[in-house]
Amino acid sequence: MELQGKKIAFLGDSITEGVGTSSVEHVYWKVVERLSGANCYGYGISGTRIAPQRMPSEEPSFDRYFDSRVDDMIPDADVIVVFGGTNDFGHGDAAFGTMDDRTGETFYGALHLLLLHLINRYPTAQLVVMTPLHRCSEDENSYNEWGIPRQGKLLRYVDAICEAAAFYGIPVVDLYRTCSIQPRVPVLMERYMPDGLHPNDAGNELIAKRLLGVLKTL
Repeated sequence: MELQGKKIAFLGDSITEGVGTSSVEHVYWKVVERLSGANCYGYGISGTRIAPQRMPSEEPSFDRYFDSRVDDMIPDADVIVVFGGTNDFGHGDAAFGTMDDRTGETFYGALHLLLLHLINRYPTAQLVVMTPLHRCSEDENSYNEWGIPRQGKLLRYVDAICEAAAFYGIPVVDLYRTCSIQPRVPVLMERYMPDGLHPNDAGNELIAKRLLGVLKTL
């Protein structure tokens, strides 16, 4: 895909908002803009999840789940990139569900509703989904902030995203498996993700290049 001049909308959480970077110019979607010549638009809100929350968060903005924000994005995007799921694992309280779910009460169901909403709103756009990155080891298999056991390893959320995207034929950039950002390895944590959750400038550069590698093949 030739990206020069294309409009790309990025729907995400704190990583898309730019938490962890030194400035907005170093957020991965701004790097994509700089390297490709595309016109990029970031729709990242910290703390947000793919699935709606059953118990309201102390910070109301955290409950602006992805599907509720689709209609806020530019209406004429050529490409849509969805990057989320880590907060569903980290502090979401929706049930995990199964691939057959089609309601917002589960993570799987919310995924389907989100992707269907995007397909219907942008029928001619190229959709792309990115999986969550690795987190600090204690975060990948522990309890959320309410003391509720997280529903299996982060990998379950990664695989659910891949499965739902495959159902609709949506390309996936599997950052969990292919981005080389693994904060359990000290040298990689220092270089790409010092806080164990949010990639820094170098980490965002790496994400942008992984994404561009996929977009250029479409």
